[in-house]
Amino acid sequence: MLRSVNYAQLLLPDFSLILLGYLICRYTSLNRPVWQAVEVLVYYVLFPTLLFQSILKSPIHISETSGLIGAAVLMGALAIALAYVLPWIPVLGKHIDRRDHAASVQVAFRFNSYIMLALSDRIVGPQGQLMMAVLIGICVPLFNIAAVWPMTRGTQRGFVGELVRNPLIVATVLGLCCNFLGMSIPAVVEPIFSRISAASLALGLMAAGAGLQIGQLHRNKLLSISVLSIRHLIQPLMAFGLAKAFQLDQPQTIVLMLLSASPTASSCYVLAARMGYNGPYVAGLVSLSTILGMLSLPFALGLVM
Repeated sequence: MLRSVNYAQLLLPDFSLILLGYLICRYTSLNRPVWQAVEVLVYYVLFPTLLFQSILKSPIHISETSGLIGAAVLMGALAIALAYVLPWIPVLGKHIDRRDHAASVQVAFRFNSYIMLALSDRIVGPQGQLMMAVLIGICVPLFNIAAVWPMTRGTQRGFVGELVRNPLIVATVLGLCCNFLGMSIPAVVEPIFSRISAASLALGLMAAGAGLQIGQLHRNKLLSISVLSIRHLIQPLMAFGLAKAFQLDQPQTIVLMLLSASPTASSCYVLAARMGYNGPYVAGLVSLSTILGMLSLPFALGLVM
């Protein structure tokens, strides 16, 4: 059942962890190298475990969530299309650096799974976390393909190889396969999975705060405004319309609105830097997106309440 709470109070714990990570990184000896190691641990071990457990712990009834999945995939496809065509928009396209666009286009449609799972559980409960886990399982592979494609065009890198090495995709695909096969986590090891999952959310949020960087946002201001507007303004409006069009119930609508207004994925920076693009610029976009999420999430949730 949907939990009726004040959204400012609801968002405060998770964004407080982001702020705590920022303060610890900037003002203590636990500086950037420490948090880079934490990011690797969360990205490759803790968070894949959370995704796998969240997807596997409850049966997935596709017929009951087909409307939500359809709305989320269509919303993502529209956001991807909008982000891709930015260099071809008259006037705007003349002021966009193509390499920076290839690296930053992902910011417009990818989402922070740590924050989304934490908020969906807090607002809607276990049902909400399961729905969000299913959307992550469906959307992460699709959105990662869309993120990698612009950066692999005209290079020697193959996007298939990038995808099959992505731990989030591997974990979600395995979770979905095991769920559909009727498998479950053995009771003797389930507490281990639960503790790892709990650690992943707290450390993931703190690592997002520790990675905040605004330095290079003076580059390509129009590009920055464009991708962040798609992420934090256009997508919530699209989600509101799609929820009506697909006749989603209130919990499903809340989950879709959360997805639409999420800060972008913190791994956008990792992907851009690993593929030889302007990592600091993308890190700045990720940082500003995290801050804008404090405004866009209450805005999106306010549309349906």
